Amino acid sequence: MAGGHSPGVRRRRLSAALKKLREDKGMSAAAVAQRLKWSTGKLTRSERNEWKFPKRSDVEALLDLYGVEGDDRAHLLSLTEEARGRSDWHKYADLFTGPLPDLEAEAVRIRTYEAVLIPGLLQTPDYAAAVSKASQIVPPEQIDRKVESRMARRGVLDAPNGPRLTAVIDEPALRKVVGSHAVMAEQLRFLVGMAAHYKVTVLVLPDEAGAHPAVDGAFTLFDFPRPEPGIVSIPTVVEALYVEDPGYFDQHALIFDAAQNLALDPRGSLDLIGSIAAEHDKRA
Repeated sequence: MAGGHSPGVRRRRLSAALKKLREDKGMSAAAVAQRLKWSTGKLTRSERNEWKFPKRSDVEALLDLYGVEGDDRAHLLSLTEEARGRSDWHKYADLFTGPLPDLEAEAVRIRTYEAVLIPGLLQTPDYAAAVSKASQIVPPEQIDRKVESRMARRGVLDAPNGPRLTAVIDEPALRKVVGSHAVMAEQLRFLVGMAAHYKVTVLVLPDEAGAHPAVDGAFTLFDFPRPEPGIVSIPTVVEALYVEDPGYFDQHALIFDAAQNLALDPRGSLDLIGSIAAEHDKRA
């Protein structure tokens, strides 16, 4: 599944581009709707990415009104066609309340900070199953599919145009017993192996760093090809929040950089992960 484009992200890009074109023209949503004899709601839904399958004729009407021609027009119409497809992740659609797989597939860089868990893209099946069971939200009959979807998501790292991943993990996440000590030992050894992947950087923020800018909680930054805006994902107990506001993104980028600067270097991080894995082995 990895490596193909994501219709969901294409729709988001198209919505953002159309909204920017309107704003650049200095036109209100009501004025555009009146000119095209649309309801204002129809236009605002398209700009908020609340449409399912964008109509080419609707996009053409907007581009005509905004005076978009040449390569820019061709690009946006191509985006429209790609946005009408079905995501590679449709068979797991019932497991995701947000666009996480699509964002991972389209990102050029993913930066994630985790306080108490191993990042999802770096989890083993047994660890992922233990996390799902502990949540008490995932129905027992869905746990196997949840784990399967999480393992499939990791394929983005092997895609030719897949993202680079930098994971800053707080030391407590390495010590917390998720599943069992045996599960943790296996997970940490796997983490060391994933750190050898050419697109993956794993850094540990040691306990001795004390309080730090990211201490309030986990978050993930998704960077996309410019000029597409980045997205911040904030996990909650029930589902993640996805925020596209540039100022909010920039604040979290600064927080991530500060946490990364306090983390051990890659070699020191792997040494600490290995020593904690050995501790779990002894207690397994």
